[in-house]
Amino acid sequence: MAGLTLPLLPLRDIVVFPEMISPLFVGRPKSINAISEAMHTELKYLFLSTQSDPSKEEPKERDIRPMGTIAKVLQMLRLPDGTVKTVVQGKYRAKIREFRPNESFFEVVLDLISEPGLDPAEKEAFFRNIIDSFKQYADVNKNISKETVTGIAAITDPVKMIYTVAGHFSFKTRENQILLETLSTRERMVQLIDLIKQETTILQTDIKIKSRIKKQMEKSQKNYYLNEQIRAIKKEMGAEEGDADDFKELEKRVKRKKMSKEASGKARHELTKLKMMTPMSAEATVVRNYIDWLISLPWHNKSKVSSDIEKAQDILNEDHYGLDKPKERILEYLAVQSLVKKVRGPILCFVGPPGVGKTSLAKSVARATGREFVRLSLGGVRDEAEIRGHRRTYIGAMPGKIIQSLRKANVNNPVFCLDEVDKMSMDFRGDPSAALLEVLDPEQNYGFSDHYLDVEYDLSDILFITTANTLPDIPLPLQDRMEIIRLPGYTELEKFNIAKKFLIPKQIENNGLSADMIGFSDNAIYAVIRDHTREAGVRNLEREISSVCRKVAKEVLRRQNREQEEKPVTITATSIRKYLGIPQYRHGMIETEDQVGIVTGLAWTQFGGELLFVESVIMPGKGEINVTGKLGDVMKESARAAISYVRSRADQFNIDQSFYEKFDIHIHVPEGATPKDGPSAGIAMCTSIISALTRMPVNHNVAMTGEITLRGRILPIGGLKEKILAAHRGGITRVLIPKDNEKDLKDIPPSVAKQVRIFPVENMDEVVAHAIIRPDGRALYSPEYKHKENAPLVLAKIQAGN
Repeated sequence: MAGLTLPLLPLRDIVVFPEMISPLFVGRPKSINAISEAMHTELKYLFLSTQSDPSKEEPKERDIRPMGTIAKVLQMLRLPDGTVKTVVQGKYRAKIREFRPNESFFEVVLDLISEPGLDPAEKEAFFRNIIDSFKQYADVNKNISKETVTGIAAITDPVKMIYTVAGHFSFKTRENQILLETLSTRERMVQLIDLIKQETTILQTDIKIKSRIKKQMEKSQKNYYLNEQIRAIKKEMGAEEGDADDFKELEKRVKRKKMSKEASGKARHELTKLKMMTPMSAEATVVRNYIDWLISLPWHNKSKVSSDIEKAQDILNEDHYGLDKPKERILEYLAVQSLVKKVRGPILCFVGPPGVGKTSLAKSVARATGREFVRLSLGGVRDEAEIRGHRRTYIGAMPGKIIQSLRKANVNNPVFCLDEVDKMSMDFRGDPSAALLEVLDPEQNYGFSDHYLDVEYDLSDILFITTANTLPDIPLPLQDRMEIIRLPGYTELEKFNIAKKFLIPKQIENNGLSADMIGFSDNAIYAVIRDHTREAGVRNLEREISSVCRKVAKEVLRRQNREQEEKPVTITATSIRKYLGIPQYRHGMIETEDQVGIVTGLAWTQFGGELLFVESVIMPGKGEINVTGKLGDVMKESARAAISYVRSRADQFNIDQSFYEKFDIHIHVPEGATPKDGPSAGIAMCTSIISALTRMPVNHNVAMTGEITLRGRILPIGGLKEKILAAHRGGITRVLIPKDNEKDLKDIPPSVAKQVRIFPVENMDEVVAHAIIRPDGRALYSPEYKHKENAPLVLAKIQAGN
């Protein structure tokens, strides 16, 4: 391209490098003509050169620098004001050889400038220096992205590296022109490195200066200056007296308020500090809020507590059916309180499945004792500050939920219900259950310390009641501070009475009906309980009754709209399907006939007791043992213990001693999607295995629970009441329990004990005698069986007789 003739576009305060894309705004006629001329050529090239003096509107040939860049016009756009916007891309360096006469625009003859190369070692050294310098600049200048640094590091051509890096800096025009005019690639790289380091130093210095200025402008100084101005303005307007009146009123409130000696001294000290502050300062607001909290708490405000035991008992019975043990404990507390002037409030913990009335019982306690009722739900709480509050050093700090609730109640002796105490969790912000240790300890809570108040507060007059679904989820130190009262699931008879006396009248009223419009037969109530609910409490029962009432309300409204005669609707066991659909549960859930290898066990869940079926089958094989049903490790170990016991007593049961080599045993517990664990199904598994091996069926009216040892002893289990209630609901007539659980039978309701025969057993021999059915159809429980007689010998004797 030597001797190339191109139109020239003079530039002001900008140098365009090769490989650089730049937008230009052109307004001078000659410059616009030069661009137009370039656009009419095939290559669309023009020559860009910077003016020596950017202030000259009409530059001469001597005012244009000889060294510049050949560029390609990528885009040209004429604007409404007559100017032109163009986008150019630099291509090559060139030098003006001569100007050609042209009145419309500058036209020049150019010589291209070659780009000398570098040897590899020198090139690598320069590349490293440039990239390191650019990275240092990028660390300071946040406007340069990591992608830009990565892209520059990938360049391999020295010339392209120089022009690309230079394009990211705002060097002075003179420095850019020197960089463009320098012929040696080596010298240009040295110049570029020096310029990058200068820019980095300038930018760092600029950041330091700005930071120093920012520190000097302290927020407190600015606020002080503004507050003084506001104060002066208020004084001129006569508004200063209003602040004085506020202080006097606050001082009167502090003097009138009966607080503890420590709190009173703290309030006076903070009030003195507040007088010294400017009213509009942030610190004054914090102090004022603190004083307001101190004087708004019910330090010595107490509601009168009723000690009338007869009235309290009537209220408790009116609100809840059954629940004799919790009611008895509450009445005991009232009796002691009436005899002793000062008694520290007990800490009661109601534990039971959902829907049995734990929270509503706490409300009834408040009504029976004449106290205010405060409820705080702890479900999902995982911050210790929710209990103890935040320290005042934090912005937006407040007392904990205990103090906040007492302020709302405005008395210092309410019934305080801490709901779902087993649902708390912990994280990096602390453990709220640990913070409750002081709150729920009668020996400590007379001096409870909230982080926000920073003074002791007496909680000993509060009657704390906590509720939980499961006891193991409550930390042991917290359990130790509470009196545990279990609320088991309701029996079928109790549910019937609750529905008839409480739920049905409530839902009739809630749904706009009256007793003349709708009635439930006894059989209908039992049908709802048995066929449409399966729970330990009565929540779903209430929902189903509500559903029936809503549908009846719709029928009544339709009759009224059609002006038909209103007839009372009687819900019977037959018509209940019309309102609730087909039964959701099969009543009883027990097998309808005696079967081989199928045993009814009993399980405890947090929702109450459940029937648990164990199935065993024997198949020809190699002695493999398969246990399925999503069982936990403890339950699997119980199955292996049962198999080991059967192997050790195979002779007494007339079982082939090599059965474990010839047969595979598969033990399955249905409802495989539900996780199951615990040792109490041990005797059920063992009985199932014996039945499968002897091919003798198991009495389907017998349910059992107990842990088995390798010697066949039966160990005690937990949740006995819930399990027997489940057996009663399921229509079981006989239940085998461990001998050591006889002490728990006092908790069984008399109505259940009359319908379910309970047999305490000490070892597997007794279980087999009760549960296995002989070939003649009778249970293996004959008069010749004595309590301590060896049952397997009886079994062998009877089998030999058959």
